[in-house]
Amino acid sequence: MIKNITQRMGTALGENIKLTQYDTPIHKALEEQRLNRLAHFDVPGHKGGRGNKELKEFLGADCVKLDMNSMKPLDNLCHPSSVIKDAQMLAAQAFGADEAFFIVNGTTAAVQAMIMSVTVAGDKIIMPRNVHRSAINALVVNGAIPVYVNPGVNKKLGIPLGMSADDVEQAMKENPDAKAVLVNNPTYYGICSDLKKIVELAHEHNMFVLVDEAHGTHFYFSDKLPVSAMEAGADMAAVSMHKTGGSLTQSSILLTRNTVNADYVRQIINLTQTTSGSYLLLSSLDIARKNMSLNGRYFNDKMIEYASYAREEINRLGGYYAYGEELIDGDAVYDFDRTKLSVHTRDIGLAGIEVYDLLRDDYGIQIEFGDIGNILAIISGGDRMLEIERLISALSEIKRLHETGKAGMFDHEYITPLIVMGPQKAFFSVKMALPIKESAGRICSEFVMCYPPGIPILAPGEMITQEIINYIEYAKEKGCLVTGTQDMNVEYINVVDTNA
Repeated sequence: MIKNITQRMGTALGENIKLTQYDTPIHKALEEQRLNRLAHFDVPGHKGGRGNKELKEFLGADCVKLDMNSMKPLDNLCHPSSVIKDAQMLAAQAFGADEAFFIVNGTTAAVQAMIMSVTVAGDKIIMPRNVHRSAINALVVNGAIPVYVNPGVNKKLGIPLGMSADDVEQAMKENPDAKAVLVNNPTYYGICSDLKKIVELAHEHNMFVLVDEAHGTHFYFSDKLPVSAMEAGADMAAVSMHKTGGSLTQSSILLTRNTVNADYVRQIINLTQTTSGSYLLLSSLDIARKNMSLNGRYFNDKMIEYASYAREEINRLGGYYAYGEELIDGDAVYDFDRTKLSVHTRDIGLAGIEVYDLLRDDYGIQIEFGDIGNILAIISGGDRMLEIERLISALSEIKRLHETGKAGMFDHEYITPLIVMGPQKAFFSVKMALPIKESAGRICSEFVMCYPPGIPILAPGEMITQEIINYIEYAKEKGCLVTGTQDMNVEYINVVDTNA
């Protein structure tokens, strides 16, 4: 259904016009500037590609000509008053928010802005431990203290689930001074918590609800998918428009309700976001919002159809388990994103990362990620049935050629951490480097994670255990991209020097 909501807004020329979801103010202004034959004595220095012919040939003349800097007709991302303001208002309307902020530093910046908008040093924030690194990074920067709610774990799949509403409520009762609750909606694997219930509980306890909705942009444009953050009544949500919304990589949107001070949120965003916002990214957000608002329901229906078909066919192969709505238990798996194609691979004797590598190296198929026991394929409105069939066929052949026993395989992705120090204190502490194999019993002062998905195996302030060391070594052995340590070879890890 097409949204026909209109809003009276001022343009760059101070006019009053009616804008609808068919309009793209930034894109229109950018196109007008491209046709103006301006003499550019501003940045960027490539001057429409004339100063870098190789770049022009690579990206195309039209692309580099649109790579412009802030100027009067194009508004200013740090202080929007015309076309960017208009585009953000249209985005807010499309997503059912009171305000929307365009983010060009990735959803990482949006998540960090949410946390730093409602907490300061020493404040508590309730969150699941299987958060993206960006959330814990925010705590390192501003000094807020996490109160972790350990997610449920599916023992067969070995994956972390959502947060039980009862567990969240218990955390609120034990920490009544907490300022906010952060929720993943959905997780990387497509699992959703009972967001409405968590919002209700948090507001009863005078806490804000922040939602990392990086993988849930499409929720806003379908009645066949889990509830979106804004619909559930959350105060803020970070949506990765580039993941399933069709904008360029690194472009995202931060959504807010009037329960938070939008002007203050903008100030927080401006602490870390560039003052030279890319108009290629901004215009892509503008166009993608229009496309999702007008066509999102069609795309979502297509995504659901393709993912459902793929799950059915993959499960017929045997060995693999493409999981979906059957996981719903009304608690830690309150709902499931039907567009996600998550496949458990351990029963054919291969780690997810091994299947990931085989698909890429032998079949020319790039999926989102592979971890210890699972792979994830992102399905969007840009997919075709041809590619879906190609993926199914490749998985069938991988099973036929590479299936083996699963003895000796690691059987879970999530290890409950032992928190002994705040992330900021640990990260900035006096530290020493130890071989990872000899670090058991020490306090970690940096991150260790597989990327993707970017969920820390270890975060600053957590106790290093032998089980975690075994997991890290196993992940490296299987070919996971292990990152986060100062040591680029991930042989050494920084720990808190308790004798300093």
